[in-house]
Amino acid sequence: MRRLVVLLAAVAGGLAVVLWTVWPWLPLAKNRQSRTMVIYGFAIVEKTLTKSIFPAFQKKWKERTGEDLEIISSFGGSGTMTNQLIMGVPAEVAILSTELDMQRLYRSGVLKTESWKRLPYGGVMNRTPFIILVRPGNPKGIRDFDDLAKRGVRIVHPDPLVSGAANWAIMAEYGAALRKPGAKEAQGKALLLGIWRNVVSQAGSGRAARTQFENGFGDALITYEQDIIATTEDHVSTQEAVYPRSTILSEHTVTPIDKHIKPHQRELIQAFLDFLWSDEAQMLFVQDGFRSVKERLNGANPRFGVITDPFLIDDFGGWGEAKRNIIDRIWKDEVLKELKS
Repeated sequence: MRRLVVLLAAVAGGLAVVLWTVWPWLPLAKNRQSRTMVIYGFAIVEKTLTKSIFPAFQKKWKERTGEDLEIISSFGGSGTMTNQLIMGVPAEVAILSTELDMQRLYRSGVLKTESWKRLPYGGVMNRTPFIILVRPGNPKGIRDFDDLAKRGVRIVHPDPLVSGAANWAIMAEYGAALRKPGAKEAQGKALLLGIWRNVVSQAGSGRAARTQFENGFGDALITYEQDIIATTEDHVSTQEAVYPRSTILSEHTVTPIDKHIKPHQRELIQAFLDFLWSDEAQMLFVQDGFRSVKERLNGANPRFGVITDPFLIDDFGGWGEAKRNIIDRIWKDEVLKELKS
């Protein structure tokens, strides 16, 4: 019995020493805790997310929880990233160029529900119009999409097979023709045919197409407005922006990938999603050249160009209808076949 009492006293004393030693450092130990979040995104948003959005959210999460947050991210062409997600990469959040890619994730079983639709603005994180970049002085005299169909114009274009930007560009080209009074499907097809006769290079993403153009290839590039704003902020630009009278506002979609989100991660992922639509995050997008889904914030960037007649994918019945009736039936089955004949 005496030995037991001595042993218990020794254990209690040892525990007291441990508690006395550790207790003052417990707050610091908490601060050293860390979490990880995995995000896959399309190429054009990489800089804004990694340089602005991620650091701002990491700061807020640290203030809220005391935890350091590591964000593991990968970026590429939207179609390429979608393929990787379907192959099983364990991303918890996907940020893709078009809702088409979200629908592919849903059909493949990566998403169990159309989870992006339950988010603010139907999952649309930000917007940017499609414009035309030309060489300094605009030597080819390009003022609108019609001018891209002129003989002798060499166009750099992203590849529709792997790039969300390319699908947006096709809708901008086709839609610009249809917005003219009295225009029918034939006018839209004719403009697509004229433009694609002049495409001399296709790249795997909007970012890769811009790199080709910056390196001196081609006379014109159809791309996001954000491209020219971001480029000229970093250095003197070797291109000029042409704003078509009518063009599409691309909308970029976010979704959580619920099957990859463990229970202890749900609060973190939801906090990040909520942050994307906060005024703070939306203003960071505006400052970096993306247009906010909150129109009242867009006046903060005087570099946004004027578009007389902007339109949305919803004007064509949404991406499902646009993919079937325009991308596949008109561009792929008719325009491309005619070009190959």
